[in-house]
Amino acid sequence: MNVKNFSLDEFCASDTATRLRIDNGLPDDLEPSAWATLAMLERVRAHLSRKAGKDVPITILSGYRCERLNAAVGGAASSDHVKACAADIRAPAFGRPIDVARELSAHVDALGIGQLINEFPGPSGWVHVSTKKPSKLINRIITITDQGVTAGVRA
Repeated sequence: MNVKNFSLDEFCASDTATRLRIDNGLPDDLEPSAWATLAMLERVRAHLSRKAGKDVPITILSGYRCERLNAAVGGAASSDHVKACAADIRAPAFGRPIDVARELSAHVDALGIGQLINEFPGPSGWVHVSTKKPSKLINRIITITDQGVTAGVRA
């Protein structure tokens, strides 16, 4: 796999894990999933860079989470983060998270994004991308706010 802009260390890094002294090391059996997720992030970065006409770095806010870390941050027990299949990202050089979500939403198949979530729109929000497609197609591209979940990318 061609992954030049991301590392497994970056994918597993967590300030919360460090603060709570949780070992968030990636189990060997999840390494192939992690590399597949990082390869998807490479495609996302290349796409955003082409669209912007400049290099667009991606910041991974949260990648792999062991079960203990996932529980500590309030993640769902079924979270794709626990399976090393998801990352929460921002790409400020491209725009706000909603701008990133809107751009990616039209290209999920080409980029290998199984699920795209615009989480908590606004300056502190982020975009969740996963290599796994949800069981219900309506949940493939969604927005999550304090008020709940809606289909599509919403402000």
